[in-house]
Amino acid sequence: MSIPRLLIAATHSGAGKTTLATALMAAFTRAGFVVQPFKVGPDYIDPGYHTAATGRISRNLDTYFLGAGGVREVFARAASGADLCLIEGVMGLYDGKGATERGSSAEVAKILDAPVLLVVDARSMSRSAAALVLGYRLFDPQVNLAGVLLNRVGSHRHYATLRESIEGRAGVPVLGWVGRREEISLPHRHLGLVPALEKNALAEHLEQLVAALEEGVDLFRLLEVARQAPPLPKAPGEIFPPTPLSPRVRLGVVKDAAFNFYYQDGLELLAALGAEIVFVSALSDSGLPPELDGLYIGGGFPEMFLEQLAANTGFMESLCRAFNQGMPVYAECGGLMYLCRAIYDFEGREYPMAGLLPGICRMHSRRVALGYCEARVLTDNILAPARAKLVGHEFHYSFIEGMPEGFPRAYMLYREGEIEGQLDGYVQGNLLASYLHLHFAACPEVARRFIDRCEQYKKQRRSMGC
Repeated sequence: MSIPRLLIAATHSGAGKTTLATALMAAFTRAGFVVQPFKVGPDYIDPGYHTAATGRISRNLDTYFLGAGGVREVFARAASGADLCLIEGVMGLYDGKGATERGSSAEVAKILDAPVLLVVDARSMSRSAAALVLGYRLFDPQVNLAGVLLNRVGSHRHYATLRESIEGRAGVPVLGWVGRREEISLPHRHLGLVPALEKNALAEHLEQLVAALEEGVDLFRLLEVARQAPPLPKAPGEIFPPTPLSPRVRLGVVKDAAFNFYYQDGLELLAALGAEIVFVSALSDSGLPPELDGLYIGGGFPEMFLEQLAANTGFMESLCRAFNQGMPVYAECGGLMYLCRAIYDFEGREYPMAGLLPGICRMHSRRVALGYCEARVLTDNILAPARAKLVGHEFHYSFIEGMPEGFPRAYMLYREGEIEGQLDGYVQGNLLASYLHLHFAACPEVARRFIDRCEQYKKQRRSMGC
């Protein structure tokens, strides 16, 4: 299978990788190419910009979740029908889990045999840039470092010096440059970039990104590099069933500006296993749609929409009624926050929430948790039996307090470098709420169990005439 592809990496976080990767995706799309975007790692926000730039939903390539075979399968499924696949890396090219390459851009580049375009922040550098690039080229000879894209270049003269040094001393071609254009930087806040769903005038910003490339980047030269990627062997079918199952349940998924952290392949696996996905909004819908058999509330930024969420009492009342009738409800991170009795914002103001959990959620000025972890299931729940082991990721600036003593806990989390486990999540009947983000494509048996529980509720609901 011959798929033109290019992985856009960087020397370090903050070099402008996401901005330039999104700009390249938008530029190739506007040039008439069908571009399939990808993101290395567990990030939810960058893929939103990719999707806006290309019109195709961006996918996560995460070896910690999916393994090598899963990455190949997800890549091959999404690449169908595309002229070009552009993969945005994560952190620096070689940064992985701990001191290993696991989960790194370099690991994904090797798994997919993808040429790498290295973004280098050229501010306050000249000949030293060559030493930097040479180190990246020599660090792992199995990584095909096909070219360099220079960012934040001061002038044409600065670019000429950088190019001469890098190509002459590091032996890597410079395939383009972008000047110092602060107006093209993507906006940040406490969890990283502001999601594309929230950014006003996004189309105009994408046009600015494309314009920033015009002077110094030859798209067709980059396309030639992408087309040099060798054919890939047939991907194994480890995740998705050979033939999608017919819908057997209606699964509500809360997706709006407040809750939009979902892995697309996870949603598609749920659909392939028999879930009809019905998107709903906790911000604007007056209640849940009729005949739902389960609800999935993902992560996001509920803390940025507290007034709207608190004002939509009809939706919360509808959710409480469905839960009291036994409907399975699974909530991750932002979803967990929403199910609490109240959320206190960064200034300490209180906003009433759904109240399925009696505790309160309090925002913290510092990050509470970040990173991959192993979860050992403590209590039988709608996703997994007790003693099962799952892998997940957490990233949050809030914590839960005021829960009653002895309330059933969901997991014991074991984080990288920590010997002692940390309790996380809550289980109550058909409710599971946790800070842990799961990737259903990483654990198909969990997705299957969730749908089975929704089907059980469907049968119960129909037997009662609801």
